[in-house]
Amino acid sequence: MNPYLKKYLPPIIGGYYNLLSPLFPKYVGKQAFYTFCTIRKGRILPNQESFLDQAKKERLQAGEHEVQLYEWPGTGDTVLLLHGWESNSYRWRNLIEVLQRYDFRIIAFDAPGHGYSNGKILNVVIYSKCANKAIEKFRPSLIIGHSMGGMTALYTLAQNAHPGVKKVVTLGSPNKFSEIVDDYQRIMGFNSRVYKALDDYIHFRYGFRIRDFNSANFAKKLPQNGLLIHDQKDRIIPVHTSRQVHQAWPKSRLMETEGLGHSLHQEAVNRTIADFLKS
Repeated sequence: MNPYLKKYLPPIIGGYYNLLSPLFPKYVGKQAFYTFCTIRKGRILPNQESFLDQAKKERLQAGEHEVQLYEWPGTGDTVLLLHGWESNSYRWRNLIEVLQRYDFRIIAFDAPGHGYSNGKILNVVIYSKCANKAIEKFRPSLIIGHSMGGMTALYTLAQNAHPGVKKVVTLGSPNKFSEIVDDYQRIMGFNSRVYKALDDYIHFRYGFRIRDFNSANFAKKLPQNGLLIHDQKDRIIPVHTSRQVHQAWPKSRLMETEGLGHSLHQEAVNRTIADFLKS
């Protein structure tokens, strides 16, 4: 996107919502929701094709969404990988190389609207439906999620009984949905009336309020062993989010890194994950 559009378009849209919200709150709430969930990048880039095309498997149907599956064969336990917002399965390339040394069977898929999968919007509820289908089909005992993928893993396991899943790893993952929406409000510059309209639309569509949707609440219910990895200087998702989830998750441990950023692609992180999965 043109840098000027990227800077000035959000507050223009937010101002438009502010003007309409007194007269058309339902319309504004729906539009604010779709603006929030719309994906703008994350499709497969030319330099990513060769790595992913070697592992392309089948398409998985989850409701209206058809997502692209990938498999890297192995004789060990099955690991399911869930990437983050505006990313795709290529983000796991370094971790996959490490997991292959341990002969894990590795399953990944591109979330709706990402990679080779169809769709234009994504949120945790939509992502979770796909993750749940993948768990039912491939029966992984291990799940790893980065950022939004980590939140999706916890939500999915809290909503569905999957006793075969024994361990979960989250990387730089959020806790409170409200913090994400608060950032969205700040970027767009919309007022409290628009926020309420958005909250009402989400409640109408999914049955929960913005401030009720927290990873810590999901983690309280989990019997799985968990490893949360988060960088202390993460500029995308602050480290306090994983600290909060760790406090709520009975069988979790927290590893804090310093200076590794949000992506956490480093070899030391990947070795830690592999050791945790094998232990």
